[in-house]
Amino acid sequence: MAVIGWIGLGHMGGPMTANLVKAGHSVRGFDLSAPALDAAAAAGVARATSIRDAVEGADVVFTMLPKGDHARAVYFGDEGVLAHAATTTLLVDSSTIDIESAQALHDAAAAAGFRFVDAPVSGGITGAEAGTLTFMIGGEADAVTDATAFIEPMAANIIPTGGATTGQAAKICNNLMLFINLAATSEGAVLADRLGLDPQVFWNIASVSSGDSWALRTWYPVEGVVPSAAVNRDFAPTFTAELANKDIGLAVAAAAATDTPLEIGTHVQQLFQRLIDQGQGGKDCSMIVKLVDGTLA
Repeated sequence: MAVIGWIGLGHMGGPMTANLVKAGHSVRGFDLSAPALDAAAAAGVARATSIRDAVEGADVVFTMLPKGDHARAVYFGDEGVLAHAATTTLLVDSSTIDIESAQALHDAAAAAGFRFVDAPVSGGITGAEAGTLTFMIGGEADAVTDATAFIEPMAANIIPTGGATTGQAAKICNNLMLFINLAATSEGAVLADRLGLDPQVFWNIASVSSGDSWALRTWYPVEGVVPSAAVNRDFAPTFTAELANKDIGLAVAAAAATDTPLEIGTHVQQLFQRLIDQGQGGKDCSMIVKLVDGTLA
């Protein structure tokens, strides 16, 4: 079994490391949040006191961080991963970050003699807990192959995407489609209600018809229809509006850089921004249904 260093033990990193421990790996985890460290330790992760402590002697290092700035801070500098890991250590960034930052990590790792892959995930907290995430892995073929062996306890699907940053590109485009689907699902749900359709009956139809989507099956924003939906718990977050705004913002930025019009995506980002502006950024992203039904202006 492997020695794994892990940095970032939040809503995703915590359950992901728990599955690695269950698979028999030795995991040393670091996070700036004491509660996150406590939760990981309860699942069998060894506490690391610093990035250096987490990565020294590791066969592989995973990072799962909120933004590109955080990833750069963790990898670069005198206290970063590149300064303290052995060059034989495989580096895997599973954060969802901008293409520019992902390329910077690839370039810096290569210059320092490391193998590095960008390997963001899809499947949310439920997928992280169940070990059924989809990993999208970009990088050199040998590094992708070696990373796959470490990833298997956390994943139902492991898909090589091509060269450097293609994992991030796939994740950005996937999340763009997810949030557009969520917005469409919210509008359809509200309209169906106002036309007199029973919510469960309409969901039963849409979920086996051309209106089906992962957002409809998992996040349907009408109370009592889909057990996993945040609407049943006053929009306690499985994926916050703030993070959704960040992720779809990555797509909008990538579109601007490639001269790609994203009229629908830009509108959906504005919906998330409206939630944030009204102090609801910490609520689940499916709360955009409240903008559709007029509960929030």
